[in-house]
Amino acid sequence: MRLKIGLFGIGLDVYWDQFEGLKTRLLGYLQQVHGRLEADDVDVINLGLIDTVDKAMDAGHRFRQADVDIIFLYVTTYALSATVLPVVQRAKVPVIVLNLSPEASIDYAYFNGLRNRRDMTGEWLAHCSACPVPELANAFNRSGIRFYQVTGLLDEKDECWQEVADWVLAAKVANTMAHNRLGAMGTYYSGMLDIYTDMTLQLATFGGHIEHLEVDELSALRNEVTPDQIRERVANFQKAFDVWPDCSLYELERAARTSLALDQLVATYQLGSLAYYYKGRGVPENEDTMSSIILGSTYLTAQGIPVAGEYEIKNAQAMKIMDSFGAGGSFTEYYAMDFDDDVVLMGHDGPGHFRIAEGKIKVKPLQVYHGKVGNGLSVEMSVKYGPVTLLSVVEDGNGKLFFLTAEAESVPGPILEIGNTNSRYRFPIGARRFVENWNSYGPAHHCAIGTGHIARKIEKLGKLLQIETVKIC
Repeated sequence: MRLKIGLFGIGLDVYWDQFEGLKTRLLGYLQQVHGRLEADDVDVINLGLIDTVDKAMDAGHRFRQADVDIIFLYVTTYALSATVLPVVQRAKVPVIVLNLSPEASIDYAYFNGLRNRRDMTGEWLAHCSACPVPELANAFNRSGIRFYQVTGLLDEKDECWQEVADWVLAAKVANTMAHNRLGAMGTYYSGMLDIYTDMTLQLATFGGHIEHLEVDELSALRNEVTPDQIRERVANFQKAFDVWPDCSLYELERAARTSLALDQLVATYQLGSLAYYYKGRGVPENEDTMSSIILGSTYLTAQGIPVAGEYEIKNAQAMKIMDSFGAGGSFTEYYAMDFDDDVVLMGHDGPGHFRIAEGKIKVKPLQVYHGKVGNGLSVEMSVKYGPVTLLSVVEDGNGKLFFLTAEAESVPGPILEIGNTNSRYRFPIGARRFVENWNSYGPAHHCAIGTGHIARKIEKLGKLLQIETVKIC
């Protein structure tokens, strides 16, 4: 679903007859903003300059009818708050106030050399975007309107446009989450109290839909896979992964069959993410399915359909958020601490995100899945060396969700070569302090790892969703 941005500029209707050319000039500025927003691959509903209460009332209806996701209010000049509040009041979406000056400073010599004071006033009004912002903020605060400010220059080279782009991207991610269909297949890993979650709370916070699925259906879909499809998928595995020589053809074909069945399950329910876990005892067909799911889950994760093991709904949400930001989003937990190198080793068994891997993902056979039933193929990878961000969707004891983030570096060095994802992360506050500070907020033991430092973007998403964001470092 494409993001819909509502855009309007503001002014005072009595100015237009008083100051020749002012309205045309401001409309030109507004069109510059329109073009810059549209370049981010969104639909922009531009209602022009709103300069009267009647226009404001009509604009409010039009934005609501257009089902805009977010509104950008470009403050072109002074305007009455009474001509602005009705526009945003009816739409009931977040508002970004763009306080953008057409120039870094007024040309004082030119300004003071104008013919008369009317021309001088008109020139001033073309530069006074900052003037009404306190008035608008007052009206918005007293009316319960959520708004955020971006202050800078109209010039697209100004640093403020990166902030605008971050707001647009955060709104896109919120829109993605609002339409995401998350599959929940199987049951919780019994006894992991930290991963249990209120699914209604998840939907109330992020939107979307959670589809409850049966492992039996995936097992049934495996029976429909043809030998030709299996051969093709095995060949795809060989290209996508570094398949170790001790991986038997039998295990590769078993994983390929489950991978193809997963693709069909995702297509049937239009899933954008998936969380799964199933003990697999007592029904051999289901055990065969669930012990061969890792490669197919890894395949889906790399295609923008993140898969979390252990039925970790909260982390499937975190992984989808990271992936929607373009950062990847791989399933992880603490593995160990290296006090000599001051790093934390983090990884997980099960699927990884091979598009953010350092080199090709290795595929290795495991004789046992620790803590789980069965054996089969598993993946081993490290996240690309360089900046990374950790994200946890935390459910507190008061029935609310919040984001917990940390920025770090993925660094080279020895890892545990046990057929799991595994990376070394160095934190600016040190390993000891990071672990204690992170743990103090009571997250689940899982989190999502993505490439790049994107905590500020996640914070904007939190504001749009009206949930708190805590940054550890």
